[in-house]
Amino acid sequence: MKEETLARFTAVSAETAREMAEGAAFRAHAQIAVASTGIAGPDGGSPEQPVGLVYLACSQDGQIHVERHVFHGDRAAVRHQATARALEMVLEANGR
Repeated sequence: MKEETLARFTAVSAETAREMAEGAAFRAHAQIAVASTGIAGPDGGSPEQPVGLVYLACSQDGQIHVERHVFHGDRAAVRHQATARALEMVLEANGR
């Protein structure tokens, strides 16, 4: 993770998720990797970054797809929804 990215965009951003997925794929020598960053709650949200905000990134063979979601529910529900969507992204990437 580049310090400049965190300083410019924060830890909860599309840019950070993109770098995380790219770095995971590179370090694992993997064709597909996913990454998530967000605010699951119950605290920590703001008007710009509400509780439930999650960025998901999927890297496949150097191509990176990033999604922004605002999931609803308690911390466990947000984490469950984010995990389910991340797995769906892997399945979709594998089908490309």
